[in-house]
Amino acid sequence: MTAERIDLAAVLGKTALLSSLSQPELQTLAVRTVRKLFSAGELLFSEGEPCNGLHIIARGKVRIFKTSISGREQVLAVNTPGESIAELPVFDGGPFPASAVATEETEIAYISRRDFQAYCMDHPEVALKVLQVVGARLRRLVGIIEELSFTTIRQRLISTLLKLAQGEGKKTERGIEFQLPASHQELANQLGTVRELISRNLMRLQAEGLLDVDARQIVVKDVKGLSALLDSTP
Repeated sequence: MTAERIDLAAVLGKTALLSSLSQPELQTLAVRTVRKLFSAGELLFSEGEPCNGLHIIARGKVRIFKTSISGREQVLAVNTPGESIAELPVFDGGPFPASAVATEETEIAYISRRDFQAYCMDHPEVALKVLQVVGARLRRLVGIIEELSFTTIRQRLISTLLKLAQGEGKKTERGIEFQLPASHQELANQLGTVRELISRNLMRLQAEGLLDVDARQIVVKDVKGLSALLDSTP
């Protein structure tokens, strides 16, 4: 994979962790930053591997996930440019708590654990930013646990469909149209289930007259009816 060389200092400056640094400070850190390229489907790291540094996405997308003994995957997040990945093990010395894979051609700005820790010692405001980011990640993970524990697959799917309709849908004569951003298998990984149940529930919602489904193309025909199902007993 080839790509034009990026301005590492500019990438670092757009990252929440480092946004408070001055241009000279960013340039100093950029000297210690390495550019890494990953193809679509290539692992950045695997769960359980030792963490040797901080990954910051300069370009592309990265899926963070855990895998069960049976091979089932649970997606924890999909990170985009400007976001850092797995900050906690950079500080606690533990292994990566999850795996990360590039979902498209991806470029990473990589800072070794030793260099980043030393930088945080000299710039305490960066360490505080790390705490803020880790705290936000923890809240998001608690939300995932709550959804998996207290909602059904049907409710999680409906919630996702409504969010997509609101954020990406276009109003047409048929209803609100949008395309699923991922395959049924990938959607199942995000919702903590299997592909067959995603397909079955989509067909059930179509049979109920709430949706039209054509592979990844979705038309929500009755938004109010779909919303009402979130509060009803499946």
